[in-house]
Order: sequence, then structure tokens, then C-alpha cells
Amino acid sequence: MDLVPALEEPLRQPLKSVLGPATAKVMAEHLGLLTVGDLLHHYPRRYEERGQLTHLADLPMDEHVTVVAQVADARLHTFASAKAPRGKGQRLEVTITDGSGRLQLVFFGAGVHKPHKELLPGTRAMFAGKVSVFNRRLQLAHPAYELLRGDPEESVETWAGALIPIYPATAKLESWKIGKAIQTVLPTAQEAVDPLPDTLREGRGLVPLPEALLKIHRPHTKADIEDARSRLKWDEAFVLQVALARRRHADAQLPAVPRKPAPDGLLTAFDARLPFTLTDGQQRVSREIFDDLATSHPMHRLLQGEVGSGKTMVALRAMLAVVDAGGQAAMLAPTEVLAQQHHRSVVEMMGELAEGGMLGGAERATKVVLLTGSMGAAARRHALLDLATGEAGIVIGTHALIEDKVQFHDLGLVVVDEQHRFGVEQRDALRGKGKQPPHLLVMTATPIPRTVAMTVFGDLETSVLDQLPAGRSPIASHVVPAADKPHFLSRAWERVREEVENGHQAYVVCPRIGDEEDDPKKSAKKKSPEDEAEKRPPLAVLDVADQLVKGPLQGLRVEVLHGRMHPDDKDAVMRRFAAGETHVLVATTVIEVGVNVPNATAMVIMDADRFGVSQLHQLRGRVGRGSAPGLCLLVTEMPEASPARQRLNAVASTLDGFELSRIDLEQRREGDVLGQAQSGARTSLRMLAVIDDEEIIAEAREEATAVVAQDPELTHLPALRTALDALLDEEREQYLEKG
Repeated sequence: MDLVPALEEPLRQPLKSVLGPATAKVMAEHLGLLTVGDLLHHYPRRYEERGQLTHLADLPMDEHVTVVAQVADARLHTFASAKAPRGKGQRLEVTITDGSGRLQLVFFGAGVHKPHKELLPGTRAMFAGKVSVFNRRLQLAHPAYELLRGDPEESVETWAGALIPIYPATAKLESWKIGKAIQTVLPTAQEAVDPLPDTLREGRGLVPLPEALLKIHRPHTKADIEDARSRLKWDEAFVLQVALARRRHADAQLPAVPRKPAPDGLLTAFDARLPFTLTDGQQRVSREIFDDLATSHPMHRLLQGEVGSGKTMVALRAMLAVVDAGGQAAMLAPTEVLAQQHHRSVVEMMGELAEGGMLGGAERATKVVLLTGSMGAAARRHALLDLATGEAGIVIGTHALIEDKVQFHDLGLVVVDEQHRFGVEQRDALRGKGKQPPHLLVMTATPIPRTVAMTVFGDLETSVLDQLPAGRSPIASHVVPAADKPHFLSRAWERVREEVENGHQAYVVCPRIGDEEDDPKKSAKKKSPEDEAEKRPPLAVLDVADQLVKGPLQGLRVEVLHGRMHPDDKDAVMRRFAAGETHVLVATTVIEVGVNVPNATAMVIMDADRFGVSQLHQLRGRVGRGSAPGLCLLVTEMPEASPARQRLNAVASTLDGFELSRIDLEQRREGDVLGQAQSGARTSLRMLAVIDDEEIIAEAREEATAVVAQDPELTHLPALRTALDALLDEEREQYLEKG
């Protein structure tokens, strides 16, 4: 966001470096900080008051931490070891305290001399290192430390009240070293050019940017920190929303063919043969979509709905409306299993309406073709011909749809299923297949909190389906603590048998396939003390299926499904399961989206702690799709108090996807949620918290929309224009376009 030569000066230069070359190198490699401006925007994670110490009791395991504490006691021990056989080995144990807890520091060998002299009882210092456990006690081994010596001039009060910034750090560069580097470049903050228009900044009482940068890095009071944060959050929200507003503005200028359904066409015939009525939500969302399709610029709409809320039905009706209007519709699915499944269900729902050009087809019918990478040459040629001539009104496929060879007669609508699995280029390539930009409908079953929708999908209008269709059954979810209560796991398999005896089917989901070569390097690295459960590799489909067949599910028909099977085999397994020939399907997450077998009522998720919250919610949505109630069992070996267990308890306690997506967002870093759109150190949100700052994001969106409507090219706001270029190099702006 920095536009001034001084702020764009690289930290590392061949002739003279702003910082020492070693420090600059670590900053570039480990923190992604390349320029003076990057460093100024590396904000403190929190502040310590010298007099008010960190809670040692709450230290996270296995993380790099910085704490401010006082030495309670220090003892030097000698011991014998291979290196020092005559009892000459030395170990210094220092106990530090903050009133809430105690933490042990250990130093060995030659490393004991300096701390032995300096870390005397009563000394206060900042300590940084990785928290580990030894003999059931928390410790830091060989921490780096910086003594906090009050200036002799300073009174005790000012010394204790001083705010020490604690920066996001790495093992190679402690927080206080980053702080010193920032103090070196802080004078250049005066040259930062302000991206916020003056009227906006003054109207909202925000401090100028140079002042905000000084206050965030060198606050005198807590009020300074608040002023700086409010201002820097606004920068991030506003510049991002201007980028999105410009995309929306540009999209609104594009031409598109309006697609209005014929009054007595396919859509009318299709609605007439539906055996149920659409929910109010489906009717409302369909109206929003039809209104968009009737305009002469491209629709860009995000359709989000709970698992099983009938999004496919809404999308199919939109596709039929476009076919009625003389165009073609393409649906892009993330996996072959899902493309085949969609194709099957669309053909079933349409019946004779999907048999255009065939004997027995209805007079207003069209053709529905499938196009995937693994199709045979003849079938593929046939499908391509149907698309090029316009014989096929609807095509459903995987990325194979995007290949150069695929030509459409008149592509009018693109439906993208499960947006988060599609890359940018793919969506763009498909949109490029139309004579004019086609209308776009993006479907996601991962409910997205409103603020994230405004931030990530800010170029799309949003429709929400929040009602489940009639006839859907409730799903009961329970956590099964396999390590604490092994008999719970035995009971889980009994429940699966009971479901099968009642004529139903079950899924068992595992994180891994099981035919991978175990990489010794990888397994050596993975050592987390959270629990033994973390140390073993995740459970695998092939192993679990084998154990179930020989053990608790003996006598039932068990099959496996995973991503590395041949597509024909996958399809055959899914067909047998859908037909009820298989009792239990042991699978990886290939069944996560779109798989629809109403007779499957139970799901057991092994190592459930290895999955994310929204993924568990997605998986669970595969059961309870018929009239019988669903059951989802989350099996874990994680201890009761662990964050992983809390996450699973949250999933078990609610079926509300929006509530879960909030929990998910609070537990993960924002950057993960914003995905690639926020990758790269320069461009990620540093200050803005998508959940907490809902109000700022909504206001920034309004302000940005107004600014762009008045001056789309930002001609009168050169500083904002430059800030935008810094935030969005070309590639990033392209990314935002796709959400």
C-alpha cells in the first residue's frame, strides 16, 4: 500500500542494505518482507506492558512464543554424559513466573555461562522460544532473551507502564530484533502517501497514515494503539472493496445476451412433471436468477445454500430457462464422480425432456451430455459434436470442458459447482467460450458468513437458500472418543450393523487412501505433543476396510472408493452403492460434495479431527437425505481438553452451517479462509479480522461503491490508485475477479 520511493526501497541491496544483510535475508525468506514499506506494515501481534506479564498458564504448545516474565530462581546442575563423561556436563535450569504460572527454561553446555551471570532471581526479561514438554512440565530450551533494564532516569511507573510491541516472529528472528529493525526505518513512515480520500478520512475521524504507522509501532498509550488500528483496518477494507467495486463496475459494462425463457418451453414442461412443490426459498432465488438472466449484462451470482437445500434444482431450472431462450448451459463439477452423479440426477429429473432428438423424447426436449477426461474417444467425439451443433442444450463435465477443442454453439450460462475447488484460469477459460460473456452462477454448499462473502466474493451478488426441502430428516451427530472410551467405538460399529439390518446403508470416511509410500522424512518431522494420536499416520481407507471386513462388519458387503481408482471403477462402485447392492462404503472425501444416496443413513468419520469444520459439515450432509433420520459419528483419539475436540463438539452441537462457518473462521487464520486471494505476505489482511470487523467492511463497501461510481478510473485519487496497484498486482486483481 506504499507508493513512495523511500518506502519501496528494498531491505536487501547489493551495495547498501537498510538492515544487516543477514537480517534482511531472514525477513525476505521467512516473513516475506522485501521493502521498507513491507516492514512498516508488519504490525505487532499484541503489546506487553512491562508491569503486566503474559499468562504463562495459557502458553500454546509447539508454538514460537515471546513472554515477558521475572526470574524466580536459577540453579546450575552438573551431570555425566557421553560428551562429558567425568560429570563435567552443565545444565542451567531457570524458573520464570508471571503470577499466573511458572515456566522452566533450560540451557546446556557452553550455553550456560552468559544466562548464569545475567538471569539472577528478580531479573525481568523478554524470552522467546518454542514451548515443549519435558517430564510433564512446560519448558523453553535455550530461549533467546533480552533483559529489560529500566533507564535509570525512568520512574518505576513509566517503566512498568511502557508498551512493548510483540511482533509475529520466527525461530530465526525474535520479536525484539524485528522491533529494532522497524525502529530503524520508522522515520520513513512520514513519507507514506495516504490512500484514503481526505473527505472520507476526516468524515470518519481517522488519523493520517504516517501518524497511524508511528502509533502502531511506538504507542505511548492504549488509545494510540486504538487510533492506529482503526485507521489501518479502514485502509485494508477500503482498498480491497475499491478493487471489488471496480470489478463489479467493469462487469456491468460487459454486454451479454438476455435469456428469457419461452412461455411454454422446457422449463414449464419440467415444472409440470415435478412430484413436489419448490420451497419458498427455491422460488425466491429462482426469481432473482431469472431477473438477472433477462438483463443485457452478465449475471454474476453466488448461490449459497445448506447441504441438501436443493441448489441443484435451482441451477437446473436456470439452465433450462437458458436453453428455452436458445442458448446452451454448462455445469462445471470439481471431480469426475460428481460430474457423473450430476449428469445422472439431471437426466433422471428431466426424464423424456433430456432425450432431445431421440425416439420417445418429448417434442420440447434437449440433449444432456457428459464430458470428462476419462471418456472413450468415440463417446467424446460424439459429445463434442453435440455441443458444436447446439444439439445438446446442457453439458455437465469436469475441467475437460475447458480444453481448446471444446466448441459451443451458443454458450449462455456457466454454473460452477463448489467454487472453492476451482482455479481462476478455469472459470475464465470457460467464460471465454461464449460469443459474448455468458451469465455465471457459482454454487457453494459451504455457508459463508456475510462479511466473507463481501470480502472474497465481493464481485458476485449473493442468493441464500436457507430452508431444507420437505422430507429431509434431521441428522444426529455424536463425538466418539476412541482413546478414552474404546467401548464407544465398538458401539459405533454395532449402530452401523443395526442401520444395515433395517435396510439402510452407511459410509465410513477416512483421511487417507493407504497405498501411498510412507515418506520417512515426512513421518520423522510430524511430532506433535498434543497426543499420541497425532504421531501415527492418519487412518487409511484400505486398512480400515480390511479391518472392518474381518472384524466388526464381518458378513456385510463392504466396498472402497477413493480418488486414485480408475474412473470406470469409481462409477461402478457408486452405482452399486446407489442401487443398494453395497451395505457400507469406505471412502475418502471424494464423497464430500453432491453424492446423493437417500438410503444411506449412517456415517462414521475416522480421525475426524483431521478434517476442517466445513468439511465435516459437508460430509455429514451425505446422510439424512431420505425419510429416515441420519446419524453421524465423529471418531477421534484426541484428549478431551484439546482444541481439536472442542471443534468436533461444535460440529456435533449444531446443524447450522452459517454458525459453523463462523466457528471455523474464528479458529483459523483469516488468510486460510480468504484462500489464495489473500496469499503472499504483501497482500494478506494484517489488521482486518473478517468476523469482528463486519461493520467496517460493510461501510467500506458502501464508500468504495460510491467512489467508483463517481470516478471509475480513480483519476482524481492518484494515491488510492497507486495503493490499489500495490495491493493488486495484475495477478491479484485477476484472482479477485473470480472470488
